[in-house]
Amino acid sequence: MRRPRIGIPLSLDDRGRWRADRAYHYIDRSYADATDRAGGSPLHLPIQRNPADVVAGLDGLLIPGGGDFPSQSTLPAGVELDLVPSDQLAFDEALLSAACERGIPVLGICYGMQLIARARGGSLDTHLPSQRPEAGDHRLPVDRHHPIEIESNSLLASVLGISPQSVNSLHHQAVGSLGPGHRAVAFTADGVIEAIERTEPTGGPVGSGAWELGVQWHPEKMGEDSSSRLFGAFIEACRPSGIVS
Repeated sequence: MRRPRIGIPLSLDDRGRWRADRAYHYIDRSYADATDRAGGSPLHLPIQRNPADVVAGLDGLLIPGGGDFPSQSTLPAGVELDLVPSDQLAFDEALLSAACERGIPVLGICYGMQLIARARGGSLDTHLPSQRPEAGDHRLPVDRHHPIEIESNSLLASVLGISPQSVNSLHHQAVGSLGPGHRAVAFTADGVIEAIERTEPTGGPVGSGAWELGVQWHPEKMGEDSSSRLFGAFIEACRPSGIVS
């Protein structure tokens, strides 16, 4: 039987970083590798017209890490944001909207979690060091971790348990507040939100639409059992009736 089809949108370089006057799609292969290991069939999604038609062929959507979101307030001199290209942002937002309409599961990682929060009326801290100077350093080397606390009675707790977890931290932007229909379900000791999930069904025809989870860390870069369980739970949620593991 076929594996669940998991769409993973690609990042866009429209600034000629590799070659002048050329735009490139790119992505870290670890997202596809983690999806494959968990039993899903990863499908990379370049920017294209009719994102709703793209989502119609998917069983789940994984929104990976990406660039920075623009700041709604003035940042200190010397702070430069690596902004996500507008074409990519529009495509990612349209994919998420279409996935919500269909009620398929969504997993957002880092930028992906922030995109989900923004789409539901939440706000971002676009530069933690200046906007929340009391917070610790969240842009750590890839091999350094910090602890998080997970809320009980949450989807994330049902996957990882409520014991303190240790996760990597590669970001300087974070979810500041949440809109209706979301709740924060994991935090660092300094109060930064590390995971969010949807609290109400989306009403899509495919399923309940309640499996919508965002994590601020990068589980695809971690070899811990917790990462395998997270991707495994996502793939199982994406498995329609009739598709066996």
